[in-house]
Amino acid sequence: MIAGSFIESSSLLNDTYFEDAKLIITESNDKGAMGFIVNRRFPRAINELVEFSYCKPFPIFEGGPVDQEHLFFIHQRPDLIKGGDLIEGNLYLGGDFKTALQYINDNSIGENDIKIFIGYCGWDYSELEAEIEEGSWIVSDKIELF
Repeated sequence: MIAGSFIESSSLLNDTYFEDAKLIITESNDKGAMGFIVNRRFPRAINELVEFSYCKPFPIFEGGPVDQEHLFFIHQRPDLIKGGDLIEGNLYLGGDFKTALQYINDNSIGENDIKIFIGYCGWDYSELEAEIEEGSWIVSDKIELF
């Protein structure tokens, strides 16, 4: 699996946390893999979180079951948001979140530029590949991130 790939859950994952999940893989190396569910909106917007009450309403997505105490983001505006890690193409993971929020609040960037997640999905080394091989996940190129 390579960073920037998309996967969808198969029927083998029905009745689990991952039922109907579509994910982007943001990292894959000899330590494992990391990704985010891109099609599951979190029930609250960022301004509904106490720490970010000063922000304008902006959607958050439920990125996965791991570390739901932290926010993560993927964007395609490295010209404005510094410090992100290249996923592939023009997609970046993370960066200066304070600056990203400023650009969201002044409408310089929007939902077509950045996606914010609470939590993430993680796999140990070769675990994701084994799940793909067993048929739990289907590699896809049809998933829209923005």
